[in-house]
Amino acid sequence: MFLSVAIVAVAAAYSVLALQLLGDDSPGAEIPYSVFREEVASGNVVRVETSGDSVSGVFVSPVDAGDDGTVLEFTTVRPSFADDDLLGDLVDQGVEVEARVPSNRNPLWQQLLLTLVPVVLLVSVLVWIFSRSSMGMRFGRSDAQAWDGRGRSTTFDDVAGIDEAKAELVELVDFLRNPERYSRLGADVPRGVLLSGPPGTGKTLLARAVAGEAGVPFFSMSASEFTEMLVGVGASRVRSLFRKAKEAAPAIIFIDELDAIGRARAAQGSSGEREGETTLNQILTEMDGFSNTDGVIVIGATNRPDVLDSALRRPGRFDRHVVVSPPDLAGRRAILELHTREVPLAADVDLQRVAATTPGMAGADLRNLVNEAAITAARDDRDRVRGDDFLRSLEKIVLGTERAVVITPVERRRTAYHEAGHALVGMLQPGADPVRKISIIPRGRSLGVTYQSPDSDRYVFTEAYLRGRMMGLLGGRAAEQLVFDEVTTGAEDDLEHVTRLARMMVARWGMSSEIGPVSHPVDAELSDPATAAVRRIITECYEAAHGLLARNRDRLDRLAEALLAAETLDQDAAYEVAGVVDEIPDDAMVVVVDP
Repeated sequence: MFLSVAIVAVAAAYSVLALQLLGDDSPGAEIPYSVFREEVASGNVVRVETSGDSVSGVFVSPVDAGDDGTVLEFTTVRPSFADDDLLGDLVDQGVEVEARVPSNRNPLWQQLLLTLVPVVLLVSVLVWIFSRSSMGMRFGRSDAQAWDGRGRSTTFDDVAGIDEAKAELVELVDFLRNPERYSRLGADVPRGVLLSGPPGTGKTLLARAVAGEAGVPFFSMSASEFTEMLVGVGASRVRSLFRKAKEAAPAIIFIDELDAIGRARAAQGSSGEREGETTLNQILTEMDGFSNTDGVIVIGATNRPDVLDSALRRPGRFDRHVVVSPPDLAGRRAILELHTREVPLAADVDLQRVAATTPGMAGADLRNLVNEAAITAARDDRDRVRGDDFLRSLEKIVLGTERAVVITPVERRRTAYHEAGHALVGMLQPGADPVRKISIIPRGRSLGVTYQSPDSDRYVFTEAYLRGRMMGLLGGRAAEQLVFDEVTTGAEDDLEHVTRLARMMVARWGMSSEIGPVSHPVDAELSDPATAAVRRIITECYEAAHGLLARNRDRLDRLAEALLAAETLDQDAAYEVAGVVDEIPDDAMVVVVDP
């Protein structure tokens, strides 16, 4: 920004200076030639200088020059058709005459100034443009971030909760440490390892841990950094990256977000797609171009392994595929212990309970949870992090910060019945997740929330569980219709989640009698029978939720009134108000499940 302003300022100053240098430097005001002749005839001119047709000089006494007032020094131009004897008249009047050879050349310093300044400005602009767009001599040079093993390195001790994926990479570390052990037996160590899994599960951390354990240089680069606006830049950077790795071998190349350039190639495409394919082809060529003796291993990471080109996944390139899944209960406990090593915890903090309340959270999510809990404790000026800090941080992360929204008593009452409907169905329906907390305090886009969580980690879902979950989601809308005899827009998110679950049941999991055990593309438009099946499943769940609430209307009213009085009910209070205390599960505190 500063350079842009400086260039504009210099250009403006140069323009003013050039106008002054190139302008007419003759002294005095310009007067008509006829006036000049009259003053010569009257003897009022004392001296003149001529250069071609230009005449300038000095009057004896000031002359009226119109808008310029009276002038003593003047300049004029002798017309080319004039046939008068100007020189004779000037000599007769005793005027001092000085003639100069006409010249359009400015002094040398002016010529240098007028010539060099535009060049300097142009070069400055070009350098600025090149630096901004990563052009110039850096086109084909890789910007990979290299770690050479100095300083504290990441090791497998810094990785927790993903032991299965970590075990897959132990062999790579052993190969980098002892390559002769494998080469003497003719064993081929994988040239590439593909790490796949949801965001935040620790793929990049695993790659750094491999390099740290092996003590070898680690070259890291995002796939999107290979491509630029010019064709061929990506391929050139790939060559540069692999050349650096070979020179530093044994070494590891880590390419993050591999799907940015590794998508399946199409027969035709835009210029940008062709540039991506060129970069991909160069990666394939480079991976084919080195042998196991080169000591270079390529680790790629992606969230979308399904879109990668088949040539990347074949043996000889990314030979080994490692799935990095979200951690289970034990894994979450290990991750929490890892991230709380330097966090002072109060005596009431039970990491096992915290881990039980966070199913589905990845390592990055848990690290953020610990950090938010520490921030909450620091904001309250405490020396230790308490259990309720984790609870408040979990609510903030999942649902957002509480909003100070003023709603009418009617809307507040409707919200209370809506959330009570969600909660009561969750308490009474065997297939639904247990209720952990209910609140009518606005958070994010919601005017109220109902927290639910499963009793344990789930990896497969029965049809009964899915229907119970859908009933819980539809309980809010059913309660509104039961109590107020009308529905509102408050169930928009609930209907979106229910529809998505029903579509999955019909199109992917074969849980409808109309379609049967056949898998359809979930994102494609459903056929009429499939659409009818989705509608039937949702209608059955809605009617079941409505009937359950109608049969337990007294419990619904008590729960809604308790919410209006307290605004928030935790697990114990909610089950006690609803009169289902015996059904309270024994596991952890709070989990937010809004599917």
